Amino acid sequence: MVVLLLVLGFLWCVSGVLMISEFKNDENSFLWIACIVGPLGVWIRWLLAPLNRHGLGSRGLLNWIPFGTLIANVSAACIMAALATTKIYVNTRDCDTIIKGIQFGLLGCLSTVSTFVAEFNEMRESMHPWRAYVYTVITICSSFFLGILIFCIPIWRIDDGLRNFEN
Repeated sequence: MVVLLLVLGFLWCVSGVLMISEFKNDENSFLWIACIVGPLGVWIRWLLAPLNRHGLGSRGLLNWIPFGTLIANVSAACIMAALATTKIYVNTRDCDTIIKGIQFGLLGCLSTVSTFVAEFNEMRESMHPWRAYVYTVITICSSFFLGILIFCIPIWRIDDGLRNFEN
């Protein structure tokens, strides 16, 4: 474990040095940011994994829903929407690079399509195949609804403020 932590520390240092050296000059410097923040997304997802198959509360309601995966995917969609809104209003090259690195690294590692598909397939082949479709609808609708709210409300508020300012 110590050796792996030393390797991780070394790779983080190398990524940090390369990111700093290429940040102002290279359009692909977001990849170094992604290398730095990617492991954080993996760790968060790993910490959420125990929530799968436990359900809600002490009674374990809805224990067939993998809440760890659901929380990881929905939160990644929400953070992605918030960063997209920030990107629109800050609109600088440095901000675009940093946000692109966070989206590609942290959120790419946090969200998990492969686990989602495996869980869907497992539910579909179980005694209650309808659960797979309910889980899919919950995941997609909650991600879409929250993402739209997070993305659009600031834009609507700022646009209303600009209209009021112009009048």
